[in-house]
Amino acid sequence: MLHSSDSVLRRSYLYVPCSNPRMLEKSTSVDSDVIVYDLEDSVAPKDKEQARNNLIHFLGTGRAPDPSRVAVRINDNTTTVFETDLHDLSKVSGHFTGIVLPKVHAVDYLDHVASVVANYPSVISPLRLISSVESALALMNISNIASWKAHQSCVLGALLAGEDCADTSIIRSRSRTELLFARSQIVNAAKAHRMEAIDMVCVNYKDHDYLKDECQDGRRLGFTGKQAIHPAQVSTIQSTFVPTSAEILRAAKIVYGMEQAHRSQKGAIGLDGEMIDAPMIKQAERIIHIAQAAGLEIPLIAS
Repeated sequence: MLHSSDSVLRRSYLYVPCSNPRMLEKSTSVDSDVIVYDLEDSVAPKDKEQARNNLIHFLGTGRAPDPSRVAVRINDNTTTVFETDLHDLSKVSGHFTGIVLPKVHAVDYLDHVASVVANYPSVISPLRLISSVESALALMNISNIASWKAHQSCVLGALLAGEDCADTSIIRSRSRTELLFARSQIVNAAKAHRMEAIDMVCVNYKDHDYLKDECQDGRRLGFTGKQAIHPAQVSTIQSTFVPTSAEILRAAKIVYGMEQAHRSQKGAIGLDGEMIDAPMIKQAERIIHIAQAAGLEIPLIAS
């Protein structure tokens, strides 16, 4: 099962509009951890059918990235094209491993999608359902959404993706303080159920410094990655949602100290005058795990 503790990093989720064949082709050269081929927000209503046809043709050619990196965002279950999106994806079900579900307010939505995709002819198991939390109702139901389990073994509720939750009447500012409660709810629900938590899109995609600040803020809150709407955002996102060199060094010292303490049959360790307890050791091990998955250098600590 693909939970937040797995070695595969999914730091950036880049949306690619399927209404634009040129962007579909360009997506093959983008280094985003996950490419999300979008049939929803980035596609005009009049272009929905053509976008779906473009995507099915593109995935069918075999030119898309490895299926482990590919997800598809379909239109939500209140739209007239939802069922068509869901059923037509069966034609290329061996070419993606995730479906982004917009506007998930309750678990019956997930139950329905799971029952359909379980009958796909060549589903890559487990297929990850990505719940997008976009409303006050979704926030009220977030624990149920996060704890949802499919009846079908080939389907997995893998993560929560945060959005602005516009119907809360929250007015988004550059400080993002008004979104702190909603974003923290998403992280807490995800962590409680060992899921990934993906932060909202940074709409100021041309402002590198602001994007960096928003990424750092999201990582401090506990998000494991971030959604992106432009390829230029990917590098900043992926370089921020990993431990810093200082964090890696400290974690390596803690892990080394723990190993030494165990050899000496000591129950506790100290580092730079600070007592290190079990939660801090667990966090240090997690930092080392993420750093290794990202291919970052782990310093060798010697006595």
